[in-house]
Amino acid sequence: MATWIKEAITEEQRDEAQKQVRDTVEKLLEDIDKRGDMAVRELSKRFDNWSPDEFRLSEKEIQSCIDRLDGQTIEDIRFAQEQIRNFAQIQRDSMKDVEEETLPGVILGHRNIPTNRVGSYVPGGKFPMVAHRCSPASWRSRRYFRDRRSTGCCGHGIRN
Repeated sequence: MATWIKEAITEEQRDEAQKQVRDTVEKLLEDIDKRGDMAVRELSKRFDNWSPDEFRLSEKEIQSCIDRLDGQTIEDIRFAQEQIRNFAQIQRDSMKDVEEETLPGVILGHRNIPTNRVGSYVPGGKFPMVAHRCSPASWRSRRYFRDRRSTGCCGHGIRN
């Protein structure tokens, strides 16, 4: 006779868990909308235990991070960026506006309208692969889709 070690949650339990997640995220976003950077600072402290004087890295700090990488890692990042860039361009080139008069006076179609802003957050965690770190695919491709203003961030304290 089989012994169940773990069983799936019921549909009702799943729906309730999803509702709780949705409610939590909505509250966080409302707080950020109302209190801006102060709310972000509190969330950073709460979730990442990180509260720097300034969240935006200076050019010197960015260069310091780059300087700590070995040559192979830099080449791997460049390779990934090139692949991501190329595929983003392929995707963009495939997105064509469509407008067709299907009957006299009936015009159907769609247009691809770029967003004015986009944000991307990738939780850092303990992923061992550069490809997961701050998701280059999330950030690199945005310019190929003509986003007018883009912001990206990832979790602090990423470790191998």
